[in-house]
Amino acid sequence: MKPSLKVILGTSGAVLFNLIFWQEKLALNAVFFDVFILWSVFMMYPAAFRLPVMKWLLAAHIITLAAVLFHNTVLSKLAFSITLVLVVVFTQYLHRSVWYAAASALMNYILAPVSFFGNIKLIRYKFFNLSSVGKSLRFVIVPLLLLGLFFGLYNFANIVFKNMIKDIGQAVENYFSRFFEWFSWQRAGFLLLGLFITCGLLLKSSVNYFSAADQKMQDTLSRKKKNTVRWRQTAWFDLLSLLMGKFATGILALRNENTTGIISLALLNVLLLCINVIDIVFVWFGFKYNHDINLSEYVHEGTGLLIFSILLAMGILMFFFRGNLNFYKQNKWLRYGAYAWLVQNALLVVSVLFRDYYYIAHYGLAYKRIGVLLFLLSVLSGLITVIIKIHQRKTAYYLLRVNAWFAIIMLVVCSCVHWDEMIAGYNLARKHTITPDVKFLLTLSDKTLPLLQKNIEVLDNPVKIEGGEGESLYRSSATPKELFEMRKKTFMKVQNEYSWLSFNFADEYIKQQLTQPVSSLSATH
Repeated sequence: MKPSLKVILGTSGAVLFNLIFWQEKLALNAVFFDVFILWSVFMMYPAAFRLPVMKWLLAAHIITLAAVLFHNTVLSKLAFSITLVLVVVFTQYLHRSVWYAAASALMNYILAPVSFFGNIKLIRYKFFNLSSVGKSLRFVIVPLLLLGLFFGLYNFANIVFKNMIKDIGQAVENYFSRFFEWFSWQRAGFLLLGLFITCGLLLKSSVNYFSAADQKMQDTLSRKKKNTVRWRQTAWFDLLSLLMGKFATGILALRNENTTGIISLALLNVLLLCINVIDIVFVWFGFKYNHDINLSEYVHEGTGLLIFSILLAMGILMFFFRGNLNFYKQNKWLRYGAYAWLVQNALLVVSVLFRDYYYIAHYGLAYKRIGVLLFLLSVLSGLITVIIKIHQRKTAYYLLRVNAWFAIIMLVVCSCVHWDEMIAGYNLARKHTITPDVKFLLTLSDKTLPLLQKNIEVLDNPVKIEGGEGESLYRSSATPKELFEMRKKTFMKVQNEYSWLSFNFADEYIKQQLTQPVSSLSATH
């Protein structure tokens, strides 16, 4: 594509960014910017749309855009931005991994100023050069001097002409005064920000290192003849020598490593089996809640154990199944031990799931409790991919690539849920069985204001929740009811300052609900 067109697209995108996002929130305006970016990038790289991955990425991106319009949460905006960057980068480069694509996107932004000004330098001005400008100036100097002389004479000699010139001058002055009222250094900086964001998206850098590296990576392990001299210089050999001594070298090194792995996994399986039996007896089937139990510590201890166990499992299994031991004919029991340990880690996930369930059942939903659930889902994904890695002899690159895509899927799905509204709705619906953490509820987003208004009575006598999230998040000196009224007024005031570009269904719903009388809301509720 011509450098001039790239410069025009980058500049046009910056102007559009400035016009639709200045003093607005990311909402309906995101649609216009999104259409411009996608149209530009597919015009520059039309063949990329035929790739299967692009269709999936576009579908995910459209879902996040809809989430911005309907929920307008921070998470939906983050998912929208990430998927937009991924769509652009997978259009510009050949990638399979999100990690390498993220590195290419970062390189695009680091080199965005260089790309923009480099394209400007490449533009060839066929009808514009200094010699032609000099010739033109020499031809117009005398006419301009004569025009100035007679303009002054007519201005003094003709009062009507003088008044016309005065009116024209006043109109020009008024125009520029309004222009400078509209213009501000903050807006000029915002224009530069728009130029940087747009150029980072549209202008591909000249560095293809990460794309080339991504293409070289393999999903499946291949057996390699080990270079003994080079192997002795690696950190893996130093670690193996520290643990196994002379058994790490020689023609029987692979068999010795296999034996060590079998013994290690057998002992670790026995240890984890004890933990799982205790959890199954006392957590799965024998749990009885009483007020002496600190459920917060109960959940966090289990989660901490899970994190440590999973990381330990991943590290050890990656060590033993890093290379040629995958192809060792007598590694059957090592593989069985690995599978058993991974299954036991999955049982540990279930134990922590029970702990989190008890926490939610007795204290309601909160960010950390939902975060534990999402973390458990990620852990299960990791365990499954490690099983696949061992069974099908996959590489570490495969693990990172697949789990990164799973994280993107989770991000897209989670952006479709208004978590603050879910938390408030769940807790307030159970206000007679769960003591609501009122201070925490008042720190949630504006979408929860209608729910609080329908349950206004919970704000009258708030109960202090020891260890609750509200104690650390509530920053106001006002009472809960005073803060609620202040937030209502602030929301309505801020909404009046936005234009139609900031329209989204979440804010529209809040405005409609908050303007209704409290009595009618309670009746419908």
